[in-house]
Amino acid sequence: MNLILLSTIYLLIQGRLCLRKSRLHKHFYISKPFLNLKGYVTENEGFSLSELEEHHKIRHSHKHTTCGGYIQWPVKKIATVEGDLVLGGLMMVHEREDTCTCGQVMPQGGIQALEAMLFTLDQLNQAEVKVLPGISLGAHILDDCDKDTYGLEMAVDFIKGSISNIDGAEYHCNKTQVRKVISGVVGAASSVTSIQVANLLRLFKIPQVSFFSTSPELSNKQRFEYFSRTIPSDHHQVKAMVDIVIRMGWSYISIIYEESNYGIKAFEVLEDLLAKNKICIAVKEKLVKDSGVANISVYDNIVQKLQTQPRARGCIIFGSDQEVAELMKAVRRCNATGHFTWIGSDGWSARSVVTENNEAEIEGTLSVQPQANPVKGFKEYFLSLSVENNSRNPWFIEFWEHQFKCRVPNSPPTPYNDFRACFGNETLTEENTRFEDQLQFVSDAVMAFAYAIRDLHAHVCRKPGLCEAMKPTKGSELLKYLHNVSFTGLSGDKFHFDENGDGPARYNIIHYKQVSQGKYQWVRVGEYLEGILNLDDNQIQFKLGESKRPESVCSLPCAEGQAMKYVEKESCCWHCFNCSQYQIRAPDDLTQCISCPMGELPNFQHIKCIPIPEEYMQADSGWAIGAMAFSSTGVLITLFVFGVFIKHNTTPVVRASGRELSYTLLAGIMMCYSVTYALILKPTDIVCGVQRFGTGFCFTVVYAALLTKTNRISRIFKAGKHSAKRPNFISPRSQLIICTGLVGVQVLINVIWMIISPPRAIHHYRTREDNLLACTSHIDASYMIAFTYPILLIIICTVYAVLTRKIPEAFNESKHIGFTMYTTCVIWLAFVPLYFSTANHVAMRITSMSVTISLSATVTLACLFSPKLYIILIRPERNVRQSMMPMRYSAINKSSVTTGSGSMMAAVVVTAATCDQNQKIQKAVSPVDNTTLELGKEMVELKDTSTQTSPASSTNNINGCSLDNLGKMNNNCNINGPVVPAQIIDMAL
Repeated sequence: MNLILLSTIYLLIQGRLCLRKSRLHKHFYISKPFLNLKGYVTENEGFSLSELEEHHKIRHSHKHTTCGGYIQWPVKKIATVEGDLVLGGLMMVHEREDTCTCGQVMPQGGIQALEAMLFTLDQLNQAEVKVLPGISLGAHILDDCDKDTYGLEMAVDFIKGSISNIDGAEYHCNKTQVRKVISGVVGAASSVTSIQVANLLRLFKIPQVSFFSTSPELSNKQRFEYFSRTIPSDHHQVKAMVDIVIRMGWSYISIIYEESNYGIKAFEVLEDLLAKNKICIAVKEKLVKDSGVANISVYDNIVQKLQTQPRARGCIIFGSDQEVAELMKAVRRCNATGHFTWIGSDGWSARSVVTENNEAEIEGTLSVQPQANPVKGFKEYFLSLSVENNSRNPWFIEFWEHQFKCRVPNSPPTPYNDFRACFGNETLTEENTRFEDQLQFVSDAVMAFAYAIRDLHAHVCRKPGLCEAMKPTKGSELLKYLHNVSFTGLSGDKFHFDENGDGPARYNIIHYKQVSQGKYQWVRVGEYLEGILNLDDNQIQFKLGESKRPESVCSLPCAEGQAMKYVEKESCCWHCFNCSQYQIRAPDDLTQCISCPMGELPNFQHIKCIPIPEEYMQADSGWAIGAMAFSSTGVLITLFVFGVFIKHNTTPVVRASGRELSYTLLAGIMMCYSVTYALILKPTDIVCGVQRFGTGFCFTVVYAALLTKTNRISRIFKAGKHSAKRPNFISPRSQLIICTGLVGVQVLINVIWMIISPPRAIHHYRTREDNLLACTSHIDASYMIAFTYPILLIIICTVYAVLTRKIPEAFNESKHIGFTMYTTCVIWLAFVPLYFSTANHVAMRITSMSVTISLSATVTLACLFSPKLYIILIRPERNVRQSMMPMRYSAINKSSVTTGSGSMMAAVVVTAATCDQNQKIQKAVSPVDNTTLELGKEMVELKDTSTQTSPASSTNNINGCSLDNLGKMNNNCNINGPVVPAQIIDMAL
């Protein structure tokens, strides 16, 4: 069935060709569409002059005057090289023309590419050590005029040999012509033509290797199984283009792409990559290709649309050279020269047809070109060619005429060779010849077939020469070896196909710039290898004398501290607005402003939040210095009092003041002063714990000692009014235990408080611009928990001070304690409102607390210890036993003790007079007073034996007051103040 189908296709093709010839012989009328596609005359058909004239009349009658009128055009020509195996070649020898099938000759991409194929065949066939032992490679090269329809028609020649060998039959008009099987096809150049030809060659299993076709669509092996290429896919080229756009810093560009597989497929990849990199497309326009309607207005409209987005100065052009050349002319007509910067594809950049007369419009272009090195020996070979020695290239005369703008004698006429006659001395030189940069891909395509045939020959024939198994070569077998070739080409580069049958992804980045005034050239400025762009920015110059890169953005980046508000339906266009005073632009969302957290403020640019410096009580601040000076003075005074008391520890004044509680009181006062130093330290969790514990504890020690004292005095004098029995718990040891118990309550409160709410140093933000480092207790006023118990002690002490206010001052400290309590209450009544009113000024709050604590300690120190220091230091003569008692009682030493039942005072006075008369006193008192005497005995034992006592007196007269037999004073006794029994006095002292 396949053979029948292929035979039928070939018969149809051949039938149409024979029918066309017969119609030309009979001067049949041929329609315009048929002429557009089929209206050419071959050299070897043997037409008569009348037939040719008629043919050109028909073409001229259908407005083909631009194609030369009566000149036969196009003329099918074939470049032939004999060989054992033949490779087909499909070159774009001529340019594409909209009104004609073919345009004028293409020097670089056409003639030079064809000659590169011939040169490579020569190298393979003439090498001393042949790649193909005993086998020569031939060629059958055709021109596709860079047109897919015309190229497909030319490709029919490549399948004739395959069809003619089916079942030994030949189907063609000329029975004498021998058809050779084409082993493989090199070409075509354009992706559009390659796609059409690949679909045809796939039916006949003929491998195809293109050298310039770069469309990503051709990498699809399910559709193009027999297609390969030595040039990399545009998929890599598009990636390189996007990387260049990113490197330029552009975010808003336009795209112009060819309306063909080459352009459309590249645009699809380009669109995806740009979107992934957040680059927006301002304008996207198609370049019409091969439709015949691309007139001046079409190109002008494209440029005018580009001008509607003037901020999109970067533009990617993915197209072919002829269309881009017309576009550049439109740029000049629309006065847009120099406004746009082009990113060019390999289809048009570095082509003279584009740059010629368009230098100013193309200046600054960056282009991606597949990396290729010169084919070694080709330049010398090509420069040695002339019309005399190059007869195998049937289009070389046209090239020669185009190159030197002259007419070779006896050359066939073309629509483009109306020149003067050549002088015959024209020669190709390096100065007048510009070489195509990518001829390596043509040479590598021929080399790939050669090495594939070599490997197939080694496997099938295994001896030099062409064996029967390779007559003809099977395309399916050759394809397997073709995909696995690996060699070093004539350029010196190693070559291999990737998994998609594409060449290695190697690109040069070239730049078209004005190297000097009026002189332009393409300069290599970088490369793109394996997905990595290397670009030399110093070589890039968009305008002569200007190194600044053009901007291609819809909206300029917002200033620091500004956020973006996108324009509706535009992802690259926005308006900028300022963030507020305490906001910065969100680092992960440029459209949002976010507030800085508490304790941080925006920097000057409003791009990041910076911590506010911590504020806390500094040791060198005025507040701290004042508080520490006050406390240090108190510490020194307290130490002085400690020293005096220790030095005079056994004197009556010290003993009478209650040494144990006095030392406890002094220790508490010392702690009160020392708390100031803890309060001004930099807050930490430990410091906060010390502050919380110390502030309440020091007060508790002071007022627990005072409370113990006032309570002892109160109980002693209260008990003395009712009985002579000594109260319980008035000994020094008992007093210390009571004081310790009172302090223990505060310790328990602190422990529970710290467990429930551990002390912490936190940052307090009074205002948005504050960052105060302070203890939590300073912020929430929870220090009042620590002060609650000491305040309670103060209140109780004050109550006791009031109760004991009438006790003679000579006997005790009650009045001094009372004054201390009254003053302390006044201080704390002033402190509490001050503490709560300074919540927003922590330094003042800490200072006021420190001063209040120190002031309370100072009041206690001054009121309780200054009288004692006065006696000890200034009036040491009063530091005796008698001075501790009122003057009216000190005169008792002049009286005697009566016998019988004496009073309590007489007994105590006698007891106080001497420690050796206990036995006598016991005989003189009644049995009822035994208890009192025993108590007096105990009191005597507590006194210092060194204290001087007055001699006993037998009289009952004390300072003019007499005692009756019951020990009572008579009514004539004149005593200022209440009469205090001596027993009570001793206990109080």
